[in-house]
Amino acid sequence: MAEKSAAADSGSPLQSTSFYILLSLAEEDRHGYAIILEVARLTNGAVKLSPGTLYRSIQRLLEQGLITETATRPAPEEDDERRRYYRITPLGKTVAEAEVARLRSLLKVARRCGVTPRTAS
Repeated sequence: MAEKSAAADSGSPLQSTSFYILLSLAEEDRHGYAIILEVARLTNGAVKLSPGTLYRSIQRLLEQGLITETATRPAPEEDDERRRYYRITPLGKTVAEAEVARLRSLLKVARRCGVTPRTAS
């Protein structure tokens, strides 16, 4: 577990797909297709996860202890028994927060260097 905790403090970038998945699980548990939809919503359609990319990333996040599969399910009439539901773990939240801090720091450096996005007029 110490190795997993070190990942949150390492300052190494989180893969963007993993970051988006963690963000999609920040407020509620979701199944795979719901994660795909939430990532598309969060990015205004700019990021479209394919099922292959999603499930490879989910497997990696499970192995790293950043998410967990949950047994909690919606009411049977609102559910499909084939779905697996995922939840962000406390470690996953810590890693996502560390990534936000890393990105914030990177943005500060970019601004100091005069590299800022152009605004549409």
